[in-house]
Amino acid sequence: MTALIAQHLSKRYGAKTAVDDAGLTLAAGRITCLLGPSGCGKSTLLRLIAGLETPDGGTVRTPEAVLSGDGVFVPPEQRDIGLVFQDYALFPHLTVARNVAFGIAHLPAAQRNARVAAQLERVRMTDRADSYPQALSGGEQQRVALARALARQPKVVLLDEPFSGLDGRLKAEVRAASLAALKASGAAVLVVTHDAEEAMMMADDLALMRDGRILQTGSPRDCYLKPASPGAARLLGDTIELPAVLKDGKAETAFGPVPAEGSGPALLVARPEAFRVADQGVEARVGEVHFAGPFVLADIEAGGQKALARVPHALAPEPGATVRIQLAPVFCSVFPSA
Repeated sequence: MTALIAQHLSKRYGAKTAVDDAGLTLAAGRITCLLGPSGCGKSTLLRLIAGLETPDGGTVRTPEAVLSGDGVFVPPEQRDIGLVFQDYALFPHLTVARNVAFGIAHLPAAQRNARVAAQLERVRMTDRADSYPQALSGGEQQRVALARALARQPKVVLLDEPFSGLDGRLKAEVRAASLAALKASGAAVLVVTHDAEEAMMMADDLALMRDGRILQTGSPRDCYLKPASPGAARLLGDTIELPAVLKDGKAETAFGPVPAEGSGPALLVARPEAFRVADQGVEARVGEVHFAGPFVLADIEAGGQKALARVPHALAPEPGATVRIQLAPVFCSVFPSA
């Protein structure tokens, strides 16, 4: 069920356009990740949805009411939206329990205490209820901030780079606990991040943003395997861009053909895993080979074109070797030249 719709949002700061005709739809019980590089307008779009900024154009609405636009502006505290900021913004003079209770002071004491206890248990922080924020780790502060946002039982929860200050295993643990709590809440969730791997792991729905505009929305799988543009493809990881010619149902490249319709010049955008070492295919010269944990990355060249191949260890070539390469079409996208 749709919980919130943002349409044609724009925001300018002087001559700079931070958000340009952007739109998102958030659904109850689903996590949407808004992915893009630093400075692309992600946080500004989140603030427009939250009501912390006033849009220069466009609307934000729920199925029941307009929140921004059409001459209406509902203040953030009246939007039924929970917020988790990058710095967590906990009140240093309040205990963990009192931080979580802050937004539900209007409830009777017994109901308020029960809700605080339930949220702390959900984020595994019950034993720190009487601690103060300065005594908590970054991961613990993040979980308290999430519990505070969820205590109000909002229909929408917005999180701005919530895990960026955490490292390694701690980041994975806190992310897993947070996702479980968010899913259990049933709220529509928007997570802003610049980490492509994190976005694809977390998201039910993905939105790709660059230069203030939404380039593509869809499932993580579709956005990765079927990018709407070369720019959208680049946001989700390494790409190799090769000139191609469309002819007879194929896109011909220096590393071989892939199925494609049309005729004339084109651009093939491939993931490194598209370049398969095989018994048959185009001959390619191997340059440097780099160990990368579960696979190796090999620099290869054919027909004057260079590429980076992600190869399983069992098929890893030696530097200077000649190998045969076939392109895996599932990891290739073809864009006719304008």
